[in-house]
Amino acid sequence: MTRFVDVPTMSRLVQDIGVPRFIGELADAIQQDFVRWPEFDKSARVANHSEIGVIELMPVSNAKRYAFKYVNGHPSNTTRGLYTVMAFGVLAEVETGYPVLLSELTVATALRTCATSLVAARALARPDARRMALIGNGAQSEFQALAFHSHLGIEEIAVYDVDARATDKLVRNLSAYPSLKIIRAGSTAEAVRGADIVTTVTADKAYATILTPGMIEPGMHINAIGGDCPGKTELHADVLRNAQVFVEYEPQTRIEGDIQQLPQDFPVVDLWRVLAGTETGRQRADQVTVFDSVGFALEDYSTLRYVHAQTEKRNLGMSVELVPWAEDPKDLFRHTRSGASHAVMRRVA
Repeated sequence: MTRFVDVPTMSRLVQDIGVPRFIGELADAIQQDFVRWPEFDKSARVANHSEIGVIELMPVSNAKRYAFKYVNGHPSNTTRGLYTVMAFGVLAEVETGYPVLLSELTVATALRTCATSLVAARALARPDARRMALIGNGAQSEFQALAFHSHLGIEEIAVYDVDARATDKLVRNLSAYPSLKIIRAGSTAEAVRGADIVTTVTADKAYATILTPGMIEPGMHINAIGGDCPGKTELHADVLRNAQVFVEYEPQTRIEGDIQQLPQDFPVVDLWRVLAGTETGRQRADQVTVFDSVGFALEDYSTLRYVHAQTEKRNLGMSVELVPWAEDPKDLFRHTRSGASHAVMRRVA
């Protein structure tokens, strides 16, 4: 049987663990897997682009487990009452190909994205960082804010979005965390002024320049996570040229990240090498660092294995017969007759 984790189950799991703890434990899982980077069979995601969005498959595996995520990105969905990004994923045994987990990944992807940002910032941002700017206050924004507040000591966040309602939502949701000071800014330039860390998480599928060179201050760490497909950027090219840029999986980032604006020989550093101790991260306090993050399948692998372990531990989810039960492994035709199923969907807890 395959464990099935739907949205209500994921919600219960997150509530049981607590959002800050969930983010922290997931960040640790992602870092552990990044350090083991050479053990994984990796490839850039398979993307089907349209004029209004993208649908992608993101596979990765090692000797024990295979994982993939189905995910979309449709910025206009919010006008239809739908989320911009939705996802689900599968974790399977390599030895048998048997799926052990089928899980929602819309909520979980938001948590893994902020957890990955946290992993990068722990390695690249100045240790004394206390003020952050958050440009783009949509569905990912609260997660980013809590990751950096709970685990990196960020005490104050200046927030800005062209949609004031998104900022209203962010301020409302974060009011439950009184130790975090939220400042509403009137522009991107105002928000980033004096910031130690700047996170850009905008949704428009366009060549945009959310951050320009004049906004950048010495020592900033820029967490650029909104540019994640061809034709979509957030940073002026000169911001990248004047910084040290770190990436997840270079072949994918060259196509989808902010560095798509630059020549193929523009130098970047693999984040996994910094985490493994074979490359240097931040070299000086006044250095500008950029994490050009597009999201990579290994982060979803980490998320699926973490969710699988935590739901098993808490006996959460459902058991579903996602693939046929093999009473006779050479007789598949029996499943065309009534009464052939070994079991029906049942909720574990």
